[in-house]
Amino acid sequence: MKNQLFKKKSVDQILLDSETKGSGLAKILGVRDLVSLGIAAIVGAGIFSTIGLAAFNGGPAVSMLFVFVAFACVFTALSYAQFASTVPVSGSAYTYAYVAFGELFAWIIGWALVLEYAVSNMVVAISWSQYFVSMCEGFGIHIPKWLTMAPGYAIEAHQKMLDVGAENLTGIDRIALQAYETAPRIGDMPIIFDFPAGLITVLVTMLVYIGIKESQRASNIMVIIKVGIILAVILGGVFFVKPENWTPFAPNGLGGVMSGVAAVFFAFIGFDSISTTAEECKNPQRDLPKAMIYCLVICAVLYVLITLVLTGMVNYTELNVKDPLAYVFQYVGFDNMAGIISVTSVIAITSALLVFQLAQPRIWMTMSRDGLLWKKFSTIHPKYKTPSFATIVTGFVVAVPALFFKMDFFVDLTSVGTFFAFILVCAGVLYMDKSGLSKKSKFKVPYVNGKYLVGLGFIAGLVLMYLYGQDSLAEWKTLGASEVILHKSLVLVFWITWLTLSILSFKHDFSLLPVTGILINLYLMSELGASNWIIFIIWLAIGLLIYFMYGYKHSKLRENTVSE
Repeated sequence: MKNQLFKKKSVDQILLDSETKGSGLAKILGVRDLVSLGIAAIVGAGIFSTIGLAAFNGGPAVSMLFVFVAFACVFTALSYAQFASTVPVSGSAYTYAYVAFGELFAWIIGWALVLEYAVSNMVVAISWSQYFVSMCEGFGIHIPKWLTMAPGYAIEAHQKMLDVGAENLTGIDRIALQAYETAPRIGDMPIIFDFPAGLITVLVTMLVYIGIKESQRASNIMVIIKVGIILAVILGGVFFVKPENWTPFAPNGLGGVMSGVAAVFFAFIGFDSISTTAEECKNPQRDLPKAMIYCLVICAVLYVLITLVLTGMVNYTELNVKDPLAYVFQYVGFDNMAGIISVTSVIAITSALLVFQLAQPRIWMTMSRDGLLWKKFSTIHPKYKTPSFATIVTGFVVAVPALFFKMDFFVDLTSVGTFFAFILVCAGVLYMDKSGLSKKSKFKVPYVNGKYLVGLGFIAGLVLMYLYGQDSLAEWKTLGASEVILHKSLVLVFWITWLTLSILSFKHDFSLLPVTGILINLYLMSELGASNWIIFIIWLAIGLLIYFMYGYKHSKLRENTVSE
């Protein structure tokens, strides 16, 4: 059994299967299309909504957090690019883990990618709904409140009203209370759901089902529109910037800045999604590495500039709003621009929804080909040349929770799954270097010998912690053993991993860049709450149950091993 769980797929076999069996997918994507899809995925709900909350918590210094997270993503993107040039098939990190670590890790990553793509799309759909409702109200169209939000908001608002009185409710609570009071009822239960979120998911799923070519065209158009409006915000907003708004630069210290990790990282999720389209690329080994780096650099520059402009136009304390880009122009009296941004935001978030809805079915399709999921998931539509059944299932998986769940439930959870996948991809490059697989890579992560540098970095980190982390160390001394396990265990894992990598780097001359990618992603993971990790562990447990009930028995790799 152990041999089966950790048995790896060879690159030659994966490529041979892809060529002989044929994917049935249409090969039409070039570098420009891939960059467009990457920007479509990255520049979505993150920059149009969660960026406001991050700025509210961290102040103008959040712009530096964008630089830091982009820096982390560059190391990961280089690792993805090397794998994409070596194994140019659909499957993304799932396929890469199968090559580097074996079947069990491949399944775990594939299951975690459901969180990155499907669950993050729930956030995107809910965010789209908020902007769409605001846009409609701008045109004088008022959708009933009970049709525009998750029931949890309304129930919480009703409880607050009972506790403090309706006159003391503000903002979203006042709107949610209105939804609770005006909703039709079945008995005493109000009927409340987010209809626009479900509707846009269904419409985008239909577009993805029809074909990659149609999806690519729609994505290209939407990307041109939203990049144009972001440039307009940057260039137009510069004239309203007041430098005094950048003081203090980090009002809540490092803790305030890092509290926005999940929101900021969510804004970057998506650059890896283009690796799922490898079998629809004209020349994946050449084009995928280029596209990943291009779209990441472009988006990082846009994010930093727009964060500086937003926090320069208004004080950071004003930015805890769901539509920060539109809000800042309303704040300075430029209402026409605010209206244009609201309309454009709907288009921008739609494009992000489209790319994630495109990526998830292709992960399931690849897992199904390997026998780890039911055969139906690998069905290719004879006319549209898309993974038809997997696309329909993805539509249901995203649409139903988007109708009924709150956005903040999903944001951190999405980041946990993504960090996990990123770390394994970076670690996979180290395996490729040691096993000689890197010789087959047409693109390689630049090699910098980490023999001494990783260990020196570890020592420097300890020194800096001692010199500048006394507040954090004092907090540790006040915690009991159970509190340390619950709230600080990931910090311990981070330092233990760094020490272990220092030793292994000294012994095996590990490449510095993938190691740096592992450490930065693990550090960012340690900043997420323990509750997210508990949910993630439960999610993995469910996934492992499915694997051992179905995937282990039906694995094509296992069947081939037995027949041999």
